[in-house]
Amino acid sequence: MSDHRRARGEVVRARPSRRKDLRERLDALVATFDHAHHRAHDPVELVHAYADDDDREVVALLAASLAFGNVVSIRRSVRRVLDVIDPSPARTVERAGEATLRRRLDGFVHRTWRGEHVARLLHRAGTLRRDEGSLGDAFATRLEAADGDLREGLADFADALRGPRPDRSMAHLVPDPRKGSACKRLLLFLRWMVRPADGVDLGLWSARVATSSLVIPVDTHVQRIGRNLRLTDRRTASWRTAEEITASLRGLDPADPVKYDFALCHLGVSRRCPSRRDPAVCEACALRSVCRHWR
Repeated sequence: MSDHRRARGEVVRARPSRRKDLRERLDALVATFDHAHHRAHDPVELVHAYADDDDREVVALLAASLAFGNVVSIRRSVRRVLDVIDPSPARTVERAGEATLRRRLDGFVHRTWRGEHVARLLHRAGTLRRDEGSLGDAFATRLEAADGDLREGLADFADALRGPRPDRSMAHLVPDPRKGSACKRLLLFLRWMVRPADGVDLGLWSARVATSSLVIPVDTHVQRIGRNLRLTDRRTASWRTAEEITASLRGLDPADPVKYDFALCHLGVSRRCPSRRDPAVCEACALRSVCRHWR
């Protein structure tokens, strides 16, 4: 299969009845999913704790950037950073210098990232807010300059957040979409900020960035479920995998292709969607009738 044909996604090529069945099953999953329960155990809950939109976009950047590993440790690490930038995270990152943030975060460690890396991220975010009005404005400006190419616009935005001459850990904290990484955490941040407010996503940037332009955040869970549903044939999480799954979902809902992400991701995290046929686990799954293991 050529890359061109593969990139279109299997659902896009599938017969109309297959697309209809999959759309109905995915819509049923979203409709019956306990979003409130899962949000309470998701890093995005920490974003909803703030009422001010300026604070929300800064906390969302922080929470999404650290969303690597066990959710308990992620939330603990995010709270550790919030302790030193509260009560107004937006005002703090705009006014505090990088050296001050480093000093406050001395001793902080999350995975391979230390306080100096988070301090650099927050300082760069504060600089963008001071210079361009908000992180949303900064991203939208770069997206427009890239003629709506989300990958290139996001890459330019990541360059601005990363800063010059990043070390290896900083380059991992804020990855470069041009290099082929799935960039799950950056795309998660965009989903939170762009999709209409629905109790999980916040829609803060929806006036300047089209929901239809989003690419699904792909981790091992979404990649596995994507294969089960024949949204992709790829076996690794990469930018191309994310584009392929999104292309398939766009065939179901062109205006909002990533609306299924929260339910799909938590279905995987909860281990309710295995990589092979398992009658005990799959019995109650809303997606069973469209899964490759059961068709």
